[in-house]
Amino acid sequence: MRSQEDLQPALEVAFRYDRKVLVEKAIDARQVETAVLGNDEPDASPVGEVTFDAEFYDYHAKYDDPKTRLHIPADIPAATADRLREIAVEAYKAIDCAGFARVDFFLTGDGQLLLNEVNTIPGFTPMSMYPKLWEYAGLSYRDLITRLIELGFERHAEKGDAV
Repeated sequence: MRSQEDLQPALEVAFRYDRKVLVEKAIDARQVETAVLGNDEPDASPVGEVTFDAEFYDYHAKYDDPKTRLHIPADIPAATADRLREIAVEAYKAIDCAGFARVDFFLTGDGQLLLNEVNTIPGFTPMSMYPKLWEYAGLSYRDLITRLIELGFERHAEKGDAV
């Protein structure tokens, strides 16, 4: 949808598929993200950025378009990266995440960070952003998986005898 006039026809199509429809404001911004790892004291990875040539970051842009790129680290000011990582950890803790999540942001042209989502089941292939961010930080794919198993045991132990 590109204009107000496109809204009503788009809603009519959407309501053919569901009873509820979400309409969001378009944001002209860069897509930057960090990987968060841990339980009660999580850490955030360096910041990465996804760039693509398509109008939207849809399935094709994500998986099929050779022009889509992952940039690690993102080319952003250090202070912005530090603040993004702080907000990511705060968001992670606020919703009581455990183990891992990828926290995605929009970075506007004037430097404003907008939290987009906390993705609690991010892509996890060796080529996915989440493990690549940790790899850049010095944590291999194998060691990342080992750490996640340890975090799972840690969280389970907190429950004591609970089944």
